[in-house]
Amino acid sequence: MDKDKDEKIKKLEDEVNILREKLKKYTNGNNNKRFYEKNKEKINQKATERLKKLAEENPEKLKEYRKNAYLKRKEKIKEQKLENNIII
Repeated sequence: MDKDKDEKIKKLEDEVNILREKLKKYTNGNNNKRFYEKNKEKINQKATERLKKLAEENPEKLKEYRKNAYLKRKEKIKEQKLENNIII
């Protein structure tokens, strides 16, 4: 009985290890980092084209995006100031 359980546990642990190795292939941040470093100009160009297209088609949406970005930036600055005051 214990042998069966031990064998089953060993088998499942091996399976988990195999799946973790396969998962590393898709979650490896270095590959994404290298891709963006190589194609930085292309990505920035696509982003500016997307913003121009959005500005032409729906300027209200662009205003909303910018306002949300401003509010998030403001909130981060406020949090950093609070952390600095606590640390000092």
